[in-house]
Amino acid sequence: MTFDPSTLKYDANDLIPAIAQDHKTGEVLMMAWMNAESLSRTLETGQVTYWSRSRQSFWAKGESSGHVQKLVELRVDCDRDCLLMLVDQVGPACHTNRRSCFYTAVRSGEEVEILVPMAD
Repeated sequence: MTFDPSTLKYDANDLIPAIAQDHKTGEVLMMAWMNAESLSRTLETGQVTYWSRSRQSFWAKGESSGHVQKLVELRVDCDRDCLLMLVDQVGPACHTNRRSCFYTAVRSGEEVEILVPMAD
């Protein structure tokens, strides 16, 4: 069956959540938003491209930092309203220079930083 992006369920702003996961380790790296065009660009180039809600523009992950995400496999959830991208991540995924954006855990009601910034 050929993938048809028009069958995806976008929100009221024509966006769909996209979770990036390291294809080798299974580590969840980040979540961002995509629209139909950013998904199309990702599939065409292999470099993950998101839609920035704050800037109202496309951003290819790593275009300024060099910490690119190369798409290995795209997965669609059962409701077709969320994407999982298995990626090859170069360097940190988070703008805080951490491997993952999910670097804060809540343990026994307390926030605990579980990842430190990566060395330059």
